[in-house]
Amino acid sequence: MRLPYTFFVGFRYLKAKKRERAVSLNTGISVAGVALGVAALIIVLSVMTGFQDHLRDRILGVNAHVVIFEYGPSGVEAPDKVVRLAREVPGVVAAAPYILSQVLFTRGPQISGGVVRGIDPGQETGVSDLPRNLKEGRLEDLGPAERGVLPGILVGKELALRLGLLLGDRVVLVSPQTRLGPFGTMVPRMKSFRVVGIFESGMYEYDAALAYIHLSEAQKFFDMPGRVTGVGVRVADIYQAREVAQRLQERLGPIYYTRDWMQMNRNLFSALKLEKLVMFIILVLIVLVAAFNIVGTLTMLVMEKQREIAILKAMGAPRRDIMRIFMVNGLLIGGVGTLVGVLVGYGVCVMLQKYQFITLPSDIYYLSHLPVHMRWQEFLAVSVAAVTISFLATLYPSWKAATLDPVEALRYE
Repeated sequence: MRLPYTFFVGFRYLKAKKRERAVSLNTGISVAGVALGVAALIIVLSVMTGFQDHLRDRILGVNAHVVIFEYGPSGVEAPDKVVRLAREVPGVVAAAPYILSQVLFTRGPQISGGVVRGIDPGQETGVSDLPRNLKEGRLEDLGPAERGVLPGILVGKELALRLGLLLGDRVVLVSPQTRLGPFGTMVPRMKSFRVVGIFESGMYEYDAALAYIHLSEAQKFFDMPGRVTGVGVRVADIYQAREVAQRLQERLGPIYYTRDWMQMNRNLFSALKLEKLVMFIILVLIVLVAAFNIVGTLTMLVMEKQREIAILKAMGAPRRDIMRIFMVNGLLIGGVGTLVGVLVGYGVCVMLQKYQFITLPSDIYYLSHLPVHMRWQEFLAVSVAAVTISFLATLYPSWKAATLDPVEALRYE
């Protein structure tokens, strides 16, 4: 199939002659502007996606993908039954009961508030990344109290630093729940534990305020015999968590309700999504600036090519063909700039992933380098936006060329 002549004429017009060097320079500037905008968009979006995915993985490394609760103040009354039914639902990989409650951690004069989570070590490994997050100690040592031995506890790295805890040290948990004291007064619940492990999740909020104890010890300490706060569920595909949660809801019945990880962290991820959208809009302005360069380049080209346009119109070329010629010019500028920008952006992202030459203070961000995650959907969205803006920039100069009067253009030739 032969291409229309408008394509060849438009391409030829971009090849500057000696007296048209200004047009050639503006064309190069326009291509460079589009390429710069596209590359900046791709790099920034890839880095922001990397941060978002890194944060999501850290959160899901500590928390379950879906959580099952029972209506009422007493928690889940039959956790074994709920775990068994949950594991039968398609899409569920593992399920484990847990107890979650606020406590005070004390060691001598040092006091810190936080949250303690009661888990079954054998089942928890399938729901969270706790075994991988352990920096010291073993998960197997997190057992109930034995004769003459305190029950074990796993503490976060920042919490251990704050209280000065090492493996084998004793820490006291104080619950806001009260019990009847020996003199008939209400006193808070207190119990001593032995540090058997220190974990680091990569999230300061968790590392500074979270600890794990055995599920049976949590049931005794919080007076929840045979009951738990909820049941955590891990799913095969995190983006199908909402659908799996609905299946769990239908399977378990109306006395239970479910929450997926997106619902539990909606504010955080909504803020990240909004920030990413704002950055996309801001960086598109770079492409818009390049679009103004395209308008200026095509306007100068129309002025330089008035004689040629008049000849084409005198030979019978319709207005739409004249418009197409200059639209081809703008699309070539935008297309080449977009292609160069995509290649440059991809190359920089690959270098950031491979060589990690931009470092971050790990004690602040828990990252040693910029996380980069490239998605073809974002590459496509940026490319389509750049080409569309480039096309819109051709409309006015193309219309001016199409409405040129050939008689006026050839009057003094």
